[in-house]
Amino acid sequence: MRQIPLGARGTSTVRVQPEHLADRFKDAILPQVLATPVMILIMENAALNAIRPFLDAGESAVGTAVDVQHFAATPVGYDVCATAEVINVEGKRVDFKVSASDGIEEIGSGTHQRIVIDLRSFNERLAKKRSY
Repeated sequence: MRQIPLGARGTSTVRVQPEHLADRFKDAILPQVLATPVMILIMENAALNAIRPFLDAGESAVGTAVDVQHFAATPVGYDVCATAEVINVEGKRVDFKVSASDGIEEIGSGTHQRIVIDLRSFNERLAKKRSY
């Protein structure tokens, strides 16, 4: 992993489809609006995109913490764009400020944390766990 600079930014955009809606994930009587876990996924992808240029071959980063608020509903057909900005780096831990907008208004914001991993080592540990 190369030095990840504070202020590095990434984005991720998803057009809201029926499979992204709260009524599919939780309770069928919920309104047909973007589910919070999908908004978080878009934010996580933005964070990964922010640091991807600084990762070495065979490295990635996994999410370890999320603290966000989802405060506006988004229906099918809107493009949700998330942005992530690196606000702290301690060793392999990277902290981000994240937000999401649907083109009309900000729909969520908060913080997110990821840990840079070596994929080979990670997969070896996972394989041991699967053998139990």
